[in-house]
Amino acid sequence: MPAARRRPGGIEGLDVERFDAAMATLVRSVMLGMKHAAPVMKKQGSGSIINNGSIAGRLAGFSSSVVYGAAKAAVIHLTKCVAMELGESNVRVNSISPGAIATGIFGKALGLATDAAEATPAVMREVFKTAQPIPRAGLPDDIAQAAVFLASDESSFVNGHDLVVDGAVTGGRNWSQQQQGYVAMRKAFDQGA
Repeated sequence: MPAARRRPGGIEGLDVERFDAAMATLVRSVMLGMKHAAPVMKKQGSGSIINNGSIAGRLAGFSSSVVYGAAKAAVIHLTKCVAMELGESNVRVNSISPGAIATGIFGKALGLATDAAEATPAVMREVFKTAQPIPRAGLPDDIAQAAVFLASDESSFVNGHDLVVDGAVTGGRNWSQQQQGYVAMRKAFDQGA
């Protein structure tokens, strides 16, 4: 779909063909990768498959697209299901769910042309630096380091896990925001008394 025609949306305006295409791209591709890697890894008696999840697949409201969130939830669960099977052959299957990582994906989701979207990470670093308790945006290197860990023998007993790399954005409300809410509530109670 051309960049200008991409749009976020809810269930009522969801185009079935768009849904099918997204599921093929985001879920079917993961299934096919595991399907074709499994025989090789089982034969050698070891291996580590790492799939791309998302915090949007764990909690609603972290994507402009209901389809993306549903697809990533499917990837996370498919990862766990396949881990239960392939683990018996000493093949580990895990996923990584990034949080607010400063990349061009957000610009692309909002319909920017590829070149313009790829120029947005600096802006995203500023936007995301307060989205989670860790006071900076996530970086592609954060995800790469998680993948290196899951691929290594250092994680030889990690299987069927979705490694969330999000600076705790999915942990709940930031501490300082929570405290500001309590201050505002106390002020409101004092005014009502």
